Amino acid sequence: MHALAEVHTELVLIHPFREGNGRISRLLATIMALQAGRPPLDFSRIKGRKKTEYFAAVQAGMERNYRPMEKIFRDILETTISGGKRPDDV
Repeated sequence: MHALAEVHTELVLIHPFREGNGRISRLLATIMALQAGRPPLDFSRIKGRKKTEYFAAVQAGMERNYRPMEKIFRDILETTISGGKRPDDV
């Protein structure tokens, strides 16, 4: 989980283009998950309150604090495995 969180956050922060860095970061995270034997990640639940948490996790990564992004990826993986059935998502 830590590798996904760190690589994703750092790529979002260093990607040179204003648009597209999230898409590329999600694609790389999905490839990393597949390499680890996990299913393709479902990022569809990152909206509303979760999107705010996601942006806060990226900001925390600026201080090399990847714990918030680890939580985001834990939630993404749980949502992916459960087929999108997470009652706490908005």
